[in-house]
Amino acid sequence: MKIAILSRRPESYSTRRLSDACAGRGHRVRVLDTLSFTMLVRSGSPELRWRGKPLRALDAVVPRIGASITHYGAAVVRQFEQMGVFTLNSSQAITVARDKLRSSQVLSRHALGLPATAFVRRRGDVLAAIEQVGGAPVILKLLEGTQGIGVILAQTTEVAEAMVATLQSARQNVLIQKFVSESHGRDVRALVVGGRVVAAMRRTARGGDFRANVHRGGTAEAVELDASYTRAAIHAAQILGLQVAGVDMLETREGPQVLEVNSSPGLEGIERATGVDVADAIVAHLEEQVLFPEVDVRQRLGLKAGYGVVELKIAPDSPLAGRSLAEVALRERDVQVLSITRGSVVIPTPRGTRVLLQGDVLLCFGKLLTLKALMPPRAGSRTTVRAVRVPKRRSA
Repeated sequence: MKIAILSRRPESYSTRRLSDACAGRGHRVRVLDTLSFTMLVRSGSPELRWRGKPLRALDAVVPRIGASITHYGAAVVRQFEQMGVFTLNSSQAITVARDKLRSSQVLSRHALGLPATAFVRRRGDVLAAIEQVGGAPVILKLLEGTQGIGVILAQTTEVAEAMVATLQSARQNVLIQKFVSESHGRDVRALVVGGRVVAAMRRTARGGDFRANVHRGGTAEAVELDASYTRAAIHAAQILGLQVAGVDMLETREGPQVLEVNSSPGLEGIERATGVDVADAIVAHLEEQVLFPEVDVRQRLGLKAGYGVVELKIAPDSPLAGRSLAEVALRERDVQVLSITRGSVVIPTPRGTRVLLQGDVLLCFGKLLTLKALMPPRAGSRTTVRAVRVPKRRSA
């Protein structure tokens, strides 16, 4: 394959390791400076030029987009997407992950542990926000800081209030986050590639620093993750749509709490701590994805109006509970069950003998009227249907 790595620093450890892994697996690889692209946005023929010259055809792109060029870098990745070139992480996923507030908001609707976080604009709301996340001390974070930069520990309410006011006066957006004392100066990073954790390390801060980033002098050691931490890391990456992600988690008495999800995780610390060839795992996954790209079923299966993709949760009083798929005969009613999520387990393409249980979540494609009829008629039922409707096509 012809692969491009988008990076402003070809000499960096991560870029060199990815380049070597591509070459080692027989691919032709180029490292291209992200800011050297020109995007030509034209109807029906989007184009990219690099350093003013037409770009040769590529099979795949590995984005390494730094925080300082998020907007332009995501636009370049988006242009590759419009040209039909596979990108390892999508422009949308990169943009969401880079914004700490936005990514936390997206993650918050799911069953993941998250440290309590507040975001305010008026100075008069700061004191209340500090109390709502558990009181001082609190962590203050700039929305787009990386590698521990822009992360401050405020020991008292007065200091926190003054710091927020100062940062806001400099036109900086600041998050106020609960300080988890039992994880002081320590966190876990899991490197997720293609829906599995390929390596994990525990980072410990230097001296009395509360930030455990290796770039700030912290130490790292390999760690065998508990199943709950593995699930949390994979779930967080999947929610944000990232094929490759570094998921940072706090170890707390209540279990894992996801701090941040990085779309361009550094490889040096985790490869040296664990001895795992993470770069090779990333390129191997890239090969698989180019050969078998993921398909958005919501777009592909919308054949006509009235059909769509639906998540159906089975409540205790649902007519589906306790019956097999063959018994409920959904297929005969123009509904296909694509998968069943049961707790943390996903059952793909379930057979007709599979019995449906209370709490199961069915991912279905089919006639929306049929799925709507499965909802209990009385009000207050906990069975829910969330559908992606297929719009009617306009006549020419």
